[in-house]
Amino acid sequence: MKPQKGELKRKLKPLQFEVTQENGTEPAFNNEYWDNKKEGIYVDIVSGEPLFSSQDKYDSGTGWPSFKKPLEPDNIALKKDTSFFTIRTEVRSRDADSHLGHLFDDGPPPDGKRYCMNSSALRFIPKEKLEEDGYGKYSVLFKKRKASK
Repeated sequence: MKPQKGELKRKLKPLQFEVTQENGTEPAFNNEYWDNKKEGIYVDIVSGEPLFSSQDKYDSGTGWPSFKKPLEPDNIALKKDTSFFTIRTEVRSRDADSHLGHLFDDGPPPDGKRYCMNSSALRFIPKEKLEEDGYGKYSVLFKKRKASK
């Protein structure tokens, strides 16, 4: 269940609250994960819902973390966004209804999708901490596969 606004204001940093609860956008190239190259998963800062994997992250040149696809598509909600005199697709988390960022059609093949996210809406769980933090089922994503003979 999503915490009340007052509780979220106490729990989250001001920018995290602004981004997730007030549909804000953090500065490009000046956010925690835009250039993160570590292996792991990204979860909703509010609810902990698993959202994206580092395996689907790529450098879009935009200054925000960008992903080819969600780790758990059912944890993502897409909404029409008509702010700023344009029509875009907003990306929100399903359970917490956190504003995460936007979906664009200028991503890499094969699907051409770019999930452009705000670092402030995410928490990164390194592969070494997946078990410890309760995301052990995703450890298999980062296991080295043995070469077949």
